[in-house]
Amino acid sequence: MNRIVIVALLAAMVVHFSSPGAMAVEHNPTVIVVGAGMSGISAAKTLSDAGIKDILILEATNRIGGRIHKTNFAGLSVEMGANWVEGVGGDQMNPIWEMVNKLQLKTFYSDYDNLSSNTYKQVGGAYPESVAKASLDFAEELAEFSSNISTSLSAHRQEDISILASQRLKNHVPSTPIEMAIDYYTYDYEFAEPPRVTSLQNTEPLPTFENFGEDLYFVADSRGYESVVYYVAKQFLSTDKAGVITDPRLKLNKVVTEIRHSPSGVIVKTEDGSVYRAGYVMVSASIGVLQTNLINFQPDLPPWKVLAIYQFDMGVYTKIFLKFPYKFWPSGNGTEFFLYAHEKRGYYTIWQQLETEYPGANVLLVTVTDDESRRIEQQPDSETKAEAMEVLRSMFGKNIPEATDILVPKWWSNRFYKGTFSNWPIGVSRYEYDQIRAPVGRVYFTGEHTSEHYNGYVHGAYLAGIDSANMMISCVKKRKCRFHIKAKGT
Repeated sequence: MNRIVIVALLAAMVVHFSSPGAMAVEHNPTVIVVGAGMSGISAAKTLSDAGIKDILILEATNRIGGRIHKTNFAGLSVEMGANWVEGVGGDQMNPIWEMVNKLQLKTFYSDYDNLSSNTYKQVGGAYPESVAKASLDFAEELAEFSSNISTSLSAHRQEDISILASQRLKNHVPSTPIEMAIDYYTYDYEFAEPPRVTSLQNTEPLPTFENFGEDLYFVADSRGYESVVYYVAKQFLSTDKAGVITDPRLKLNKVVTEIRHSPSGVIVKTEDGSVYRAGYVMVSASIGVLQTNLINFQPDLPPWKVLAIYQFDMGVYTKIFLKFPYKFWPSGNGTEFFLYAHEKRGYYTIWQQLETEYPGANVLLVTVTDDESRRIEQQPDSETKAEAMEVLRSMFGKNIPEATDILVPKWWSNRFYKGTFSNWPIGVSRYEYDQIRAPVGRVYFTGEHTSEHYNGYVHGAYLAGIDSANMMISCVKKRKCRFHIKAKGT
């Protein structure tokens, strides 16, 4: 009964908002793109390259780039979101790595090879290297076993299982502090969620590393990693002499709150009361935002679409920066990363000293994810600093200096993102994933969560924008508007 009342009220709203003179309506473009992150900008460029230049990009914030965003921290330019180019050195060229090199952004190879010498007990300093090495070697053996199980399941078209279930098949679930720390480093550090919820078949082996290579490079450039988004944007959006984007087709601070769609076109309403009409809309909001009520679709998205969206996961990955008056941690080759093994899994586990990236800055980076990220976002930064300092004193002694500055990004609390990147959970097959990617009439969807092989990555966002735009181009120019979803189990 309540749903009937709500639908009736919304119908009345549609009549109201459609009434002549109710709101100022601007020129009607062919396509409205919602969101100016990497996928939205990539989609818009692809449309422009295909001759569909009558586009309008509506971005909720005061900048482009989405979850690729630099900020100033204690005089340094650091990345609040995406930080690495992941997948370098393989047979195929990662398109983001190609852009980074064209722009000559400063990048640094991330070397994780010496963790056995840099793994710390909850209390009492570092583990003996032989103990840590044995645990790391077994974790690698366990990961290889899980990967082989995944390949076998796929080859025989068997049901997916979680990464944790595959570990149980090996009769070993990481349970000691050091085992949990290494397991966290192996999986949570990559997927932002634990093995118990992460799909095995869709994450092992990872196409990113299989196709593009196993190397990772940390971006630490004053221009910011977001430079790659501007690089794409400036190929089709006009700029002034200083290189600042001035194209009127990009509108910032436009929070889309409603998308009305019909066989004849779309009407997009923003929070400031503006109304825009177009033939089609490309929605590049994160899967986390799509799981909230920020954007109201009228009529409602069909149940199959809503269910597919709700089944996928939005991970939370938090990089906490800490600055100190002087360095007290090991430095030099083989010391960039170190692990802290606590009885609580994922409690300030993975640390990175940034002496190579920011010489003389005395900055540490610690990564937390999932429930720890959400917990930390809800407490004062002073409490987070106190917790981090307690962990550091457990590793390096009580006489270390207090951190002078802390930066705690809050992506989960931000209504325009609701997390950092998507993760493929157990229970979602290729069938449901195709449903996430599928358009609904004149409403198309893009984002890293729609990337067929690279969800969760910057290159996934870029390639997804191209793929989604090409789907729309086929419809607009060739009238090929049907999206084929393979039958379940095929």
